[in-house]
Amino acid sequence: MTQLPDNITLIEDQLRALQRTRAVYSLVSILVIALTIFTGVSVANNYNAGSFANGIDNFFDYPFDLISEAWDAGWRWFPLIIDYTPDLLNTLNMAVFSTGLGFIFALILSFFAAKNTAPNERVRQIVRRFLDLCRSFPELVIAMIFLYIMGKSLLPAILAITIHSTGSLGKLFSEAIENADKKPVEGLQSLGANWFIRVRHGVLTQVLPIILSYTLLRVEINVRASTILGFVGAGGIGEALSTNIQWRYGDEVVAIMVMLVATIICLDYLSQYIRGKMIGGQTATSGHDRFALRINFMKRFRQ
Repeated sequence: MTQLPDNITLIEDQLRALQRTRAVYSLVSILVIALTIFTGVSVANNYNAGSFANGIDNFFDYPFDLISEAWDAGWRWFPLIIDYTPDLLNTLNMAVFSTGLGFIFALILSFFAAKNTAPNERVRQIVRRFLDLCRSFPELVIAMIFLYIMGKSLLPAILAITIHSTGSLGKLFSEAIENADKKPVEGLQSLGANWFIRVRHGVLTQVLPIILSYTLLRVEINVRASTILGFVGAGGIGEALSTNIQWRYGDEVVAIMVMLVATIICLDYLSQYIRGKMIGGQTATSGHDRFALRINFMKRFRQ
């Protein structure tokens, strides 16, 4: 008991030293990034036909024109939201359906990509390389390939988002599975349970909240990806936005942007609500937070 205060002081000193080190690393990283950006802009400006310094004056002209047109139209642009609701629903359906397919494929493959659940090392390496391949290319590149093969429709966008979501979610799911507690699996194995039972009841029940949380985040990402894919002819609200930008219909562009921002905000609140329901209103604490809780407990115990 006499050594407890000294230990607490030593731990607190180490934490402060780690915080100072992290602050120094963060400052150096910011300076390096700023220097890289400044150097890149300077090099690009030298090789560019125009000047960045001269062009920056016109940077806000187009947004100002859009807002001016929407303001001149008054509230007449607000009913346009109803007109573009079917396009927004197509984008949402595309994102949700693609995320659902990616979730199923990623969940299956993640158990073969994790060290503690893969049947053998060869299978694990093959599955991990496949997941790497799926997420190596952005959705836009994959969609362009499928658009060239299939033509303009929703299907190329769905396939592109599904492939990329499978690779991204598969990696996240496999890492969550590798960090799962091994004791339930070992207990089931001692009882003679097969591989499927061990994975289903020993691993999946532990990582399911994390997996669903990653999936909800992926839905938000895929909504934005579906909008971007609409610019290349994949349909949805992105295609309508691209058309109106080309024709410089400011009121309709503003209406679509308002719809997109409102949709992302609603999805954020919805995912937060669902995550709260999954974990019973309690938020998970990180390793640093748990360490801080132990420090506070030791302080109260000393008092």
